[in-house]
Amino acid sequence: MRVRAEFTTEPFEGEGEPPAHAVAARDSLHSAGLDPEFGPLGTTIAGERETVLPALASMLDRVLDTGADRITLQISVDGTAVDES
Repeated sequence: MRVRAEFTTEPFEGEGEPPAHAVAARDSLHSAGLDPEFGPLGTTIAGERETVLPALASMLDRVLDTGADRITLQISVDGTAVDES
């Protein structure tokens, strides 16, 4: 089953370089073999559940260790639209 995760780490630190916790999130997901869509207000990843969920657990530990004080996370099943026509 494919899943999609979208998350934001806080605090935001204004314009310029992303905060250390956001960089840690991106790097953690890269280390797990995922290619996150890294943006100024959040990050999105998609992949097989067996890969994504453990990668997210590891990422959560890293971002908390690098200064995040809030993480907003949404996970959805990717590509589950059913054609009932």
